[in-house]
This record gives sequence, C-alpha cells and structure tokens, in this order.
Amino acid sequence: MRDKTQTNSAAPGDRLIRAGAVVFFIGAVATLVTVTPFLLGTTPFPTYMFGLSMLMGVGFLVAGAGVFRSIAAGRRQARGASR
Repeated sequence: MRDKTQTNSAAPGDRLIRAGAVVFFIGAVATLVTVTPFLLGTTPFPTYMFGLSMLMGVGFLVAGAGVFRSIAAGRRQARGASR
C-alpha cells in the first residue's frame, strides 16, 4: 500500500521550520555584525544590534515548535491508521 502523500506537499509544521530557519539566519548575521567591531577594535554598534542577535534563539524556538508540531501530526496519523 502506497502512501497517498505527495513528496511536494507541506506537512504540518513545515512552515514553522522554514520561518524559524530564516529568523535564525537573520540573527546569526546580526551576531556576526555585532561582534565584528570588537574583533577589529572599532566602536561597537548600538544596543539594538544586540537585541537583533537574540533572533537566533527566537528562530531556534520557532523551528523547534515546527518540529514538535510535525511529530504530533505524525503520531495522530499513525494512531488513526492503526485503528
């Protein structure tokens, strides 16, 4: 018996995982930009740049929520198939 799900269909949580990856990447770039002046010995960036660095953690949490949502959907699907 073949699975009816197509390979290009989006599973629950996929959008959260993608959005979390994008936010994490933006936070990683902000972290590199924020740390660079300390390595070069120039004047540091304003405080809000340190806040943008926190996007790494936010992106990680959003992606983690997407993973847990995918796991829950998979369990519901497996539970429904076994009945």
